[in-house]
Amino acid sequence: MFEKLLSEGGLSLDRLKALLEVGAAGGIAKATGGDPVKQSQYSRQIKELEEFFRVKLAERHGKGIRLTEPGRELARISRFFLLGLSNFQRGCLAEEQSFRIGASATFIRQFLLPVVSDLTAIGKATRYAVETVSDAAIEQRLHDLTLDFGVTTAETISRPLQLKDLGAWRLKLWAPRSLYSNEKAAATAFKLHQLPLAVAETELPAEIRTLLADHPPRLVCGTFVEVITAMEKHALAAVLPDFLSTAVNSRRYLAVRIPALESARFHFHLAWNPRLLRLNPPAVRRRDFLFTTLAGLKGCN
Repeated sequence: MFEKLLSEGGLSLDRLKALLEVGAAGGIAKATGGDPVKQSQYSRQIKELEEFFRVKLAERHGKGIRLTEPGRELARISRFFLLGLSNFQRGCLAEEQSFRIGASATFIRQFLLPVVSDLTAIGKATRYAVETVSDAAIEQRLHDLTLDFGVTTAETISRPLQLKDLGAWRLKLWAPRSLYSNEKAAATAFKLHQLPLAVAETELPAEIRTLLADHPPRLVCGTFVEVITAMEKHALAAVLPDFLSTAVNSRRYLAVRIPALESARFHFHLAWNPRLLRLNPPAVRRRDFLFTTLAGLKGCN
């Protein structure tokens, strides 16, 4: 079955590892930490893979290199294969399992860290690595198997990735009392597009950004955590999911009822690649643990 594949030299685990590292780093120099000897080795190994498969696997891009489409496909195949071998080895040696989770900075701080830092709940043989990752990057990295799980606000995701709803929260508009004496005045300012808004651009779901499209923000932040910090000056309004209500100083801010916002829902979903579960069966228990624990958090509707 594999006679043709194995009949000539040029294919090896070391060469495939070099391709993966160069593709992930975006360049040979970055992948090798500037080591000239290793740079020469990686360059030669990728060239040998290109000669073996008779296709261009990497190309120059700016000051670095990027993988071509065949290169990215070979990287995906290689990562799948090497992850399978690595998981098999850890199982044979009874080593601890490590799982990478990507989520927004706010979700990590508000929900994820309390869960994965509870050593009595996660067990001694499990280790988590948490990364701040955008929804788009979560989807791509789940496909590439460089993340084990992701928490996303996306309502749909490309196959074969799968989603499970962790719960829904309402949204609230908060306006500073220093600018508006009552809720009606703040609601009128919002209607007239005069409210000085601070928005969490990377964490607001697309549906909510559409609702606010006619309300140019005074301040654009990356995360809800940054928005709350900006609100400490008591001069900016903000739209926040209600699980962050306790972080808002109610003596300084008014909760303003905006029907269009209150009818919307802010969802988080646990996402994963089912190929991972086939590669690493213990990941099924980790997925179920994360879903059960996170879906049971206070504030889910």
